[in-house]
Amino acid sequence: MSDVMMTQDWATRIKLLILDVDGVMTDGRVILNAQGEEIKRFHVRDGYGIKRLMDAGIDVVVMTGRKSKAVEHRAKELGIQEIYQGVKEKGSLCKEVIERKNLLKDQVCCVGDDLPDLSMFVHAGICIAVADAAAEVRNAASYITEQKGGHGAVREVCELILKAQQNWPGKSP
Repeated sequence: MSDVMMTQDWATRIKLLILDVDGVMTDGRVILNAQGEEIKRFHVRDGYGIKRLMDAGIDVVVMTGRKSKAVEHRAKELGIQEIYQGVKEKGSLCKEVIERKNLLKDQVCCVGDDLPDLSMFVHAGICIAVADAAAEVRNAASYITEQKGGHGAVREVCELILKAQQNWPGKSP
C-alpha cells in the first residue's frame, strides 16, 4: 500500500462515495420468505456513517446489479437520492454519474466486493474492497477494510473519509 493510503490523505479529496449493495452494505446473503420476497440485513452503524457523510456534503450513490424493494426502502430511509438497481454494467454508469457531477477521478471512492464491481474501479480514484471481497477485487483495491461487508465496512469507510476531512464527532486516531 502506498504512503498516501497509509496516511489516508486520499480521503480528504472525496466528494462522492459509490456503494455496491450485496456484499458491501449487506453480508451478501439473499434471504427469501415463503412468498418469494427478498429480505436483506443492513448494519445500523453503516447507516449512521452514510448519514454523517451526506450531512458533510459528500454525495452517496448506490449501484447494484440486483433489484430489491429492501434496497430501495433502505436507501430512501437514509436519504440517498441516487439508487441504481438492476445495473448490468456498472462501469459505464459510474463514468456517467461522475461526469454529470463534474468530478475528478480522485474525488470519487467506490466500494465493492465482487467481480462486477471491478468496472467501477476503473473510474474511481480510490477503490475499496471489503475485507471478505473476492480476491480479484482485493487485489485491484487501493484500500481493504478491516470489517466484512454488512458488518460495518461502510461505516469504516465513512469514518476514514470524515476523520480525514475533520468532520467526525470526537477525536480522530
